Amino acid sequence: MKSTSSSGVPEASLIVYDGECVFCQNYVRFVRLRETVGPIELIDARSGDHRVRAFQRQGYDLNEGMLFVHNGTVHHGADAVHKMALLSSSSGLANRMNQVVLSNGTLARLIYPVLKAGRRITLLARGRRQIAPPDEEG
Repeated sequence: MKSTSSSGVPEASLIVYDGECVFCQNYVRFVRLRETVGPIELIDARSGDHRVRAFQRQGYDLNEGMLFVHNGTVHHGADAVHKMALLSSSSGLANRMNQVVLSNGTLARLIYPVLKAGRRITLLARGRRQIAPPDEEG
């Protein structure tokens, strides 16, 4: 079900991801949510967007997982990819595989640490740093 504002215009869901992580970039590109939930705003956690800092100040560690905000609820890490898998379209092989694996909450929680480790290794290999907490940026 698509969420709408008081003006009747669909409210965009939001995904906050690490733009330096090739896995994160590719995941947010291939997951097909627009077909099922409507507009989605993608925010690179390194972009300086004020909402990123607000989420961090609320206690969301973006090195521990991406965020998916849908219908006013913030989903973080394994919960985020699980919710996105439940809501995504099944069109395409990658999306069907995503649904099979990550739409199962238990599997999503078991697999997510492996995904995080892959992100960390890839960032290290590319000479990139972790996402800085809000108090470490200028």
